[in-house]
Amino acid sequence: MLIEMFTVGMLSTNCYVVSNPKTQETIIIDPGLDLPSEANPIYDHVEAGNLKVKYIVNTHGHSDHIRGNTLMQKKYKVPICIHPDDLQSLGGLEKENLPANVVLEEGNLIQIGSETLKVMHTPGHTPGSICLVGTNLVFTGDTLFAGGIGRTDLPGGSYSDMRLSLQKLVLLPDYFLVYPGHGFTTLIGEEKRINPFLNHEL
Repeated sequence: MLIEMFTVGMLSTNCYVVSNPKTQETIIIDPGLDLPSEANPIYDHVEAGNLKVKYIVNTHGHSDHIRGNTLMQKKYKVPICIHPDDLQSLGGLEKENLPANVVLEEGNLIQIGSETLKVMHTPGHTPGSICLVGTNLVFTGDTLFAGGIGRTDLPGGSYSDMRLSLQKLVLLPDYFLVYPGHGFTTLIGEEKRINPFLNHEL
């Protein structure tokens, strides 16, 4: 699995282009673009690798993660995938004969060629927040950051839900790479050691 990260928008959201090098199948995670010009490096990367975009996947419905959905969907004519509890945030994107949205539930699988990402429902930051769990990695959106967690004081947030979600994440092996929605990559084991929010769940 090849992962290319693009930092986009005023809130420096991590947008990931995840592809299978054998089949070129690709998903785009959290295209939180503020300006159409921010899409150009993503387009160039997809074109240079002859990648075949299959889905746009949102880890949750906050605007800094979904603002580029429409642009990307019009470009690649693929579905937008999101948890049903955050589906309302997409509004009227299913216009102009674009593909219908796909809802992602706990345990659903996203196939990228022979690679698989499993949906883990991790509410707390938003009701429909999800993480995507691979063989040795996890995309955590705004659930888990290096040294911190996503805010729970925004509408729809819940600290009690977040704690339950973190209890699920600490069960992942220490060697798992964490690709968060903002900031630097880290390891589950490192977060168990230094992250005060994860330490509470051990």
